[in-house]
Order: sequence, then C-alpha cells, then structure tokens
Amino acid sequence: MARIHKGECFCGAVKIEATGEPEGMGYCHCRSCRSWSGGPVNAFSLWKPEAVQVVAGADRIKSFNKTAASARTYCAACGGHLMTDHPGLGLVDIFAATIPDLNFAPGVHVNYQETVLPMRDGLPKFRDFPSEFGGSGEQIPE
Repeated sequence: MARIHKGECFCGAVKIEATGEPEGMGYCHCRSCRSWSGGPVNAFSLWKPEAVQVVAGADRIKSFNKTAASARTYCAACGGHLMTDHPGLGLVDIFAATIPDLNFAPGVHVNYQETVLPMRDGLPKFRDFPSEFGGSGEQIPE
C-alpha cells in the first residue's frame, strides 16, 4: 500500500495529502521562489497531480499566478504557502516543509545561476533546468 504523506498550512485550516513518493526533490534558487518562500532557497518536492489531494479547507485556498508557467497556492486565512502547480511540466510542487513526515532527499539544484546561498553538497547544479524540463541542461560546477 502506498504511503500517505500529510501536510497543512501554517494555521492548519488547509490540509493536504500526497500519496506515494515524489517524482523528485531538490532546491530552487530562482529569485521568484526565494521571494515567495521568504528564504535564500526553496526546498521542493514534485508530485504527479493525481497523487495530491486537498482533504480539508479547499474553500480557503487562493492562488497567485505570476506567470502562466506556475500557479502558487496559499491559505487565505493565514497566508501559509502550500503548493505550486506547474502545468507545463505536469507536476505539482509541494513545499518540502509543508509535509513534516517527508524524508527530504534532494537530488538536484535548479536555477543555480541565481543563487545567493552557494551549497557544496555534491548534487548536480543546473544553470536553469535539466533539458527534460525545458532548460538548457547546463550544469554549473561547485
């Protein structure tokens, strides 16, 4: 039976579940993600849309679309950030900290050309994105 990961917004009004394991995990260093997350880097977990369910508080979810490439969702009650839908990729990014029981095992850094927090961890560091996600596929050395 597939594992169910449970998460919620800051106030607990919106509850989500993600079934199985993420398609990938890593760090995004782009200015947009840094600004949205309020940190120097955003830890992400990517899931197939059918693996993600809102199980409580769907009426409190609001979204903000800075670009057509992503729809960022948050709780209208507390402002807590939840997920970002990436329709072009066919994946949903649940912020890693939103799922406390997720064994976060990052495998990649994306948009590393924009980093403000250099990380020497041996993981691949892509200038933008891997080519299979529409990026250049160019890696930057540590």
